[in-house]
Amino acid sequence: MRQWTRRVLGALLLLGGAGLAAMTEQGLLDHRHASDRHGGQIIDVGATGDTQVGHGYLVRVAGPVKVVEAPYDPEFGQRAQVPVLIRHVEMFQWREVRVAGDIHYELDWVDRPVDSSRFAHPAGHANPERFLVQGKQFDAGQVRLGGYSLSPVLLHALPGSDALTPDMKSLPSNLAASFSLYDRYLTTSAKPEQPRLGDLRVSWETVPPQQVTVFAQVDGDQLVPAASAADGKGYDVQVGDRALVDVVPDVPESPSFVWPRRIAALLLGVLGALLLLPERPRTHHDVLLAVGASTLLVGALACVMWLGTDMTAGAEWFGVALVGLGLAVWRIRATAE
Repeated sequence: MRQWTRRVLGALLLLGGAGLAAMTEQGLLDHRHASDRHGGQIIDVGATGDTQVGHGYLVRVAGPVKVVEAPYDPEFGQRAQVPVLIRHVEMFQWREVRVAGDIHYELDWVDRPVDSSRFAHPAGHANPERFLVQGKQFDAGQVRLGGYSLSPVLLHALPGSDALTPDMKSLPSNLAASFSLYDRYLTTSAKPEQPRLGDLRVSWETVPPQQVTVFAQVDGDQLVPAASAADGKGYDVQVGDRALVDVVPDVPESPSFVWPRRIAALLLGVLGALLLLPERPRTHHDVLLAVGASTLLVGALACVMWLGTDMTAGAEWFGVALVGLGLAVWRIRATAE
């Protein structure tokens, strides 16, 4: 009865070691497969922005956006310590409004030239053909998050919008003669509260520096969209310090304490193998045989699991299994002799 108890307990321990090894490797595989859908292996560097992360890895980086080289609008002399500066230009023009078959015309601010020649009744509603000043976007020369700079795509994905009050002191003299400041706009209107046809108004919008979380691929010291992402996007930008599970909720967390779990699986296998050996005084030969059997079992199991996903990892586990096989065969032969 005692012998059967030992064998049952040994088998359970051996199976427990195999199960723990399988659960650990399956957790890593699930994380790897889900990560691959986003373009590669994921590393959560948090707020440290560790630039030692290798090229091609996907990272989550959180922290304040830092503008190193501020954007500048040279035509109007406007500058702001922000990631993106956008100039908007509008003209006071005629618009054709159709309501239930009725047509009427009204003057309003529009951010593009309105072709009045297409109006149903163009007479008396002629608009200027073009804008003398165009709207433009100005990007900061360099914007950093942690230890990385942001590529243009990620820079343009930064959220938020603030109005910028123009600095009249920075306005070139030729434009200062034509424009005046009115309610955060520069306008050519002689009476800003009563604009006339053809008047221009210019305003600036900024993307504010703020705390963000960026999920993207490492390219040197720059964050870029992942080229091989299944969704075709390859990045995400969110306001605040967001956890990795919030950014990529479809990616399960990688198992923690991977190597302690692997060692525990091997030890459970060793104990199980020892209990399955014939009952006799134990020697170092029995221990080495049990170590070999456990290493063979765990190595072979992990090898089979990784071969379809990562040939390098599969080959490494195959090597572990060969070491276990060699150790077990050596001890069996030594015992037989």
